[in-house]
Amino acid sequence: MLTIWGRLNSHNVKKVAWFARELDLDFVRHDVGGKFGMDAAYLAKNPNALIPTIEDDGLILWESNAILRYLAARHGGAGFWPLDARARAEGDKWMDWQFSFADAQRHAFLHLIRKAEGDRDPAKIARSSTTTGQMMGILDAALAQKPWLSGDDFGVFDVPMGVYAYTWFTLPIDRPDTPHVRAWYDRLRARPGYAELVMIPLS
Repeated sequence: MLTIWGRLNSHNVKKVAWFARELDLDFVRHDVGGKFGMDAAYLAKNPNALIPTIEDDGLILWESNAILRYLAARHGGAGFWPLDARARAEGDKWMDWQFSFADAQRHAFLHLIRKAEGDRDPAKIARSSTTTGQMMGILDAALAQKPWLSGDDFGVFDVPMGVYAYTWFTLPIDRPDTPHVRAWYDRLRARPGYAELVMIPLS
């Protein structure tokens, strides 16, 4: 059975838990990080003191997108991990692009969700909102060409930005009109694993 360590209010843990559900894998998840802390046994598995970490058939692995690629390749078949190198690269770039989006969204998320109202910096929130809006314009243009970041069907390459899209649409910020992103997000929300493991209250 797949084991996942990490608290579910982490974007990176959501990615892995949701994708495991998409693959119909049996898994157990243990709360680690944040208020749950990290003990010596966990740090022996992941010396970076970050989440998530998984164990699958004796393999210990950390770094969320590396975990997604591994799960897709081992458990997903060609439908989740294309055999064609070009098709794989076209989707894979969005997994790395997500890290840039996460950096841009960080201040809006931290100041609106994890800081007390009196400690918030409106200028940082505004800059974060503007930058993420511009980046979502890039995503919108891509989704105007194909319905999924993975191509014609949902796949692993939709997972990282899918998690961040929930936060972007949920935060109380100004958002530009991105109809193709909205349509993609609506399709994600219809997936049971997304509704269960991603669409939880931001905290």
